Amino acid sequence: MIIFCEECGRQHEIRCPQNSGSEALLACDGCEETLKVPDAPAPVAAPAETPIRLMIVDDSRLIRKVVRQMFDADERFQVVGEAANGREALDMLAAIVPDVITLDIKMPEMDGLSTLKHIMIKRPTPTIMISALTRDGATETFDALRLGAIDFMPKPSQRDNASLEDQERLIKHKVKLAAGVKMDNVRLLRTRPRNGGVLAKAIERCVVLGASEGGYGALLKIIPQLDPTWPAAYLAVLYAAEAHLDAFVDYLDANSALRVRRAADGTPLEAGTCYLASGSEYVTAVRDGDRTSLRVHPSPFPERRGAINMLMLSVSEVMAARTVAVVLTGKDVDGAEGAAEIARVGGEVLIQDPRTCLFKEMALSALRLCRSGRPLNDSEIATAIKTLFINQHHRLGGKTHA
Repeated sequence: MIIFCEECGRQHEIRCPQNSGSEALLACDGCEETLKVPDAPAPVAAPAETPIRLMIVDDSRLIRKVVRQMFDADERFQVVGEAANGREALDMLAAIVPDVITLDIKMPEMDGLSTLKHIMIKRPTPTIMISALTRDGATETFDALRLGAIDFMPKPSQRDNASLEDQERLIKHKVKLAAGVKMDNVRLLRTRPRNGGVLAKAIERCVVLGASEGGYGALLKIIPQLDPTWPAAYLAVLYAAEAHLDAFVDYLDANSALRVRRAADGTPLEAGTCYLASGSEYVTAVRDGDRTSLRVHPSPFPERRGAINMLMLSVSEVMAARTVAVVLTGKDVDGAEGAAEIARVGGEVLIQDPRTCLFKEMALSALRLCRSGRPLNDSEIATAIKTLFINQHHRLGGKTHA
């Protein structure tokens, strides 16, 4: 606190006193005038944080009890309802209005995936799948994420390597992150399996997608909705374990109209195909005569995230204004520099709206560095890509780029 002597104008810096109810006095160093030190205002208590309202859906009474006990002793959370199957959960949903739902898959009367569809249609709510079936790389996990689940984890178990305390920290962390995801504009998207062969065309456009944590769900909202007849190749980087990435490629390929392949060194880019790489690989696009090919090498610094930037920068050199960058959910800042460079050379940038991201850092950093980037819900990005293609086709005179 700083006070001034009215007699001589000398400034006095003093420690702010506590609100004691008694008047403090101070002698001025300059004129020895007695100064009254005003009492500091009583500190205002921060408003109590509103607890996250949680609904637990599982047919096992024991699992419901275990999960509930994890949250009951924590004032940041409030368990507002339990249901033994999906039908019970849907009946309760409108009355209790949870912020987050934990949902099992195998249940009587109505299973978890059917329940999830109804939740996303009737009252979109951040939902975490907690099931023995929902593990990294499992088909059931990908099904749930495609239908709108925010995250997943196995059921708490003493048989797992992690202690119950670690599992409790994990589930609380996931619920807290899920509660921060905006669900207002969720659309239930249908997959588009291939019918017959993909039409081969010269490549006019190239779309580069980058995702990290939470990226499975985002890519599942986009890639199955893309049209293989558009004259474009798609390159995606996802930070995920190699074994799980292979399973994800197979799942996407089975549920998309596009062909989906692992990015491999020397592969020529083809229209109507999406090439998926892991964040531990450095992938670049190079001009090879009259065609564009991929170069894929293990990252020399896998702990430093830069695979998305590297791919975007290389494609910006080869395709320039015919490039579309898509930055999705994830930690860290990978993708921001690459997207900004694509914008600089005349390409387009789409960014997942941070409010819809499980992890917001990548999207926020891209928006800060690339002011022309358009924030969109992940369910809107495939349509936005199509619109960009149409606009670019007219603007660039319809010329192709092999």
